[in-house]
Amino acid sequence: MSQEKSLLDRFFGYSARGSSFRTEIIAGLTTFMAMSYIIFVNPNILADAGVPKSAAIAATILSAFVTTLIMALWVNFPAALAPGMGLNAFFAYYVCGALGLPWQTALGAVLISGIVFMICTVTGIFRLIIKAVPMHLKYAIGIGIGLFIAFIGMKNCGIIVDNPATLVSLGDMRTVQPLMAVLGLVITGALIYFNVTGAMLIGIFITTIIGMIFGLVPVPHSFSDIFSSSFPDFHTTFMALDLKAAIAYGVVSVVFTFTMVEMFDNMGTLIGLSSRAKMIDDKGEIKNLNKALTTASVGTMISAVVGTPTVTTYVESATGVSAGGRTGLTALTVAIMFVLALLFIPIIAIVPPFATAPALILVGAFMLMDIRHIDFNADMSDIIPVFLTIIMMPLTYSIATGFAFGFVSYALLKLVTGQAGKVHWMMWIIAICFAINFYMRGS
Repeated sequence: MSQEKSLLDRFFGYSARGSSFRTEIIAGLTTFMAMSYIIFVNPNILADAGVPKSAAIAATILSAFVTTLIMALWVNFPAALAPGMGLNAFFAYYVCGALGLPWQTALGAVLISGIVFMICTVTGIFRLIIKAVPMHLKYAIGIGIGLFIAFIGMKNCGIIVDNPATLVSLGDMRTVQPLMAVLGLVITGALIYFNVTGAMLIGIFITTIIGMIFGLVPVPHSFSDIFSSSFPDFHTTFMALDLKAAIAYGVVSVVFTFTMVEMFDNMGTLIGLSSRAKMIDDKGEIKNLNKALTTASVGTMISAVVGTPTVTTYVESATGVSAGGRTGLTALTVAIMFVLALLFIPIIAIVPPFATAPALILVGAFMLMDIRHIDFNADMSDIIPVFLTIIMMPLTYSIATGFAFGFVSYALLKLVTGQAGKVHWMMWIIAICFAINFYMRGS
């Protein structure tokens, strides 16, 4: 065993980074527990786009495994990847819902965004775009996505319903779905308050079990109802993407939104993790950052091929870093845990939307916390675009529209207030592209 540890240490170098074999494994298990809720949440969202749920579960697990494995073995970084919250909602409810595109066409757009992401990373355009967007707008993007995700969670469990007079209103809180979701929210919130590792996953399980007790969820009666006895359903979504249809439709704004969210999400998470792990040098440089970003772009293409929206670096990786994870061995542990999850596909498939809704709502709450970084006493030509970015995402049910309102209003307000010189030329290009999209499509 000592020789095996020595080989692993030589490959990952955890001793040199002040970690150990045991610490890395524990960190990996911690990260997996914190982010594994995506195995339950993502398939429920994709099912609303018409993707068969069993295939969506398999695609979610496979994409997370492959991309996290690349992060572990190539980048040697303690971060895990999986289909991103927010982008999966954009995929299901805007691209496939509002626009009415088949999920196969939407996957074609995901593949294109991955190619664009990689080109932007390799050529340095990515860093230029990140530099061009003002910091307060970067925070606003994350906050808006958080509100959008929370809104979807409330809609999926019936807390929020449509109303012809007011567009939206409170659902009937005497019915089972919203009551169970509120119960799950209270349970999960309490677990988070007491710093229980894997709180959201445990909350999903407890809520599902309560649903079984009251006859709302089918109870497993045999071994096959819990464990997979055959190879998971990969064929339904594997290579099902329709690239030609995506190009023919002209999904420029869709690809742009996918790419922009991928860029900001991955960059922000990687910087945050590196800072927490003390892996930023005196010059502010992060070792292997380009490799990590390239992995994310490759992961996006892989996710499109296997049948799920964009993968991204998960901020929940911070739980593993906090537990001492410093190398790719932490990520390797997460990847192995995702493979083991394939054995439990039958039980995952019966988890109802009211059990996963609390996770969506709480993820939205966590993303809202970034609002503390925005100075609301600043210039109103900065604050108005922030407000529009945040509010238009949930109100229009579209991340892309939030982007558009924020970027276009920022450029216009700076222009009319005599501050056009403060707008980076790249921001002008982005704003003009969004304005053209408004005119061409009306959204």
